[in-house]
Amino acid sequence: MRELPIGLADPAAAPARLPAGVDVPDPVLQRLRDGCATVLVDGIDEAGRDWWPLSLIWAAQGRTTARPAAVAVPTSAQEVAAVLRVCDDARIPVTPAAGRSGVCGAAVPAYGGVLLDLQQLAGIRDVDDASLLVDVLPGTYGDVFEDELRSEHRLTVGHWPQSVAISTVGGWLACRGAGQYSTRYGKIEDIVAGLDVVLADGRHITTGDQPRQAVGPDLTQLFVGSEGTLGVIVGARLRAHPLPTAERRGAWGFPSFIAALDAMRRVLRRGATPAVFRLYDEVESKRSFDVETNVLLALDEGDPRLVDAVLHVVGEECAQAQRLDDALVDRWLTHRNDVSALEALISRGYVVDTMEVTGPWSALPAIYERTVAAMLAVKGTAAASAHQSHSYVDGGCLYFTFGAMVEPDAREDYYRAVWDAGTRAVLEAGGSLSHHHGVGLNRSRFVGEALGPAYDMLVAVKQALDPHGILNPGKLGLPSPFGEVPWP
Repeated sequence: MRELPIGLADPAAAPARLPAGVDVPDPVLQRLRDGCATVLVDGIDEAGRDWWPLSLIWAAQGRTTARPAAVAVPTSAQEVAAVLRVCDDARIPVTPAAGRSGVCGAAVPAYGGVLLDLQQLAGIRDVDDASLLVDVLPGTYGDVFEDELRSEHRLTVGHWPQSVAISTVGGWLACRGAGQYSTRYGKIEDIVAGLDVVLADGRHITTGDQPRQAVGPDLTQLFVGSEGTLGVIVGARLRAHPLPTAERRGAWGFPSFIAALDAMRRVLRRGATPAVFRLYDEVESKRSFDVETNVLLALDEGDPRLVDAVLHVVGEECAQAQRLDDALVDRWLTHRNDVSALEALISRGYVVDTMEVTGPWSALPAIYERTVAAMLAVKGTAAASAHQSHSYVDGGCLYFTFGAMVEPDAREDYYRAVWDAGTRAVLEAGGSLSHHHGVGLNRSRFVGEALGPAYDMLVAVKQALDPHGILNPGKLGLPSPFGEVPWP
């Protein structure tokens, strides 16, 4: 794990915000050590938190989020299977984790038990250049993965989340992540070709690994986005691309956010897919680019003829907008992977977070206007804004940001209230619960409402694959045999 923000001065003495969870008795601990060489019970006091902003708020108050009773550090899929078999038999909860860069609390061991640290399952196992497939282990950090692909194989998978330097391949898959270049390369569910998964009872299965097949439902996609609740990903085959040979950029300013959304819709409707296609409302344009307009950025890379055609279409659909300096794209590129602002603001007493959702083009204007208004209406909110970060033929992702300065003892209540207000506004306007950050603990309370009757199908799948409920309990809004979800 790379260092978490807002470190605790004395982790062992820091009280946990969530109640004490399931312990691991000594006989079970010995069985775990028989199957996994490294099982720790000391020095693990900070293993129970991640980048969830509420975890950072608690850390700023001198509290940790939760505590596992033990941390297992497997170095092979066989050791993962051994840990799961023991925990399934003993009814011990298991929380898979690696980089812990998630911002919804998905890697928090909500009920204690065993935290399964997958960082030692790292590295590229094989590259099939002819088929453009890369076999990679789940604990591989994104920047290390891309550096090796580029320098040794002249390839890229094109997955660039803001957290690329602190997140892992397994985390991308577990939370169904999306990178900043996804309109060109796809999201992680488009990039993945096959998975190796260990189930709750220790069985090892392989899914996919064909360009396409019609053999029932796509079982690979069952595990993508499951946040470790259905199985533990121990290997993945990802689709790659040759390194691009050309790049083009452009920037435009629109008089309104809604007008710019419509221009983006028209670009996608014509079949153009710029790798980066981002729109910032006036608040975020001023904050990020120091201009008073609604900034639209486009960047594409690949074969020069294709790239030229894509930017030509973008230019035509933005012809009525103000042409801005392409240096704004450079400015975004310089700061696009900077994650330091969250720690800095929370350390200064602010409550800050982001909420990314999707909606069809026809609903996006209402989702934007109602959600910003709902967040601003929550007492204490100082700012609420949005940008559009990912585009599709049928809709896009709105990425909201809110910030507040409230009394220290009111931070948690405010955080819950603004998430309630924002989420309900999105759902009522026809949007989704999440685009790429996942559910974790933070959004668990909304899953039943968001899925409707389909929620029962998710529960049935969980029951079939993990009948004892040991895998990452408390996440995805699923019922837990260990009690009610401890937050909120």
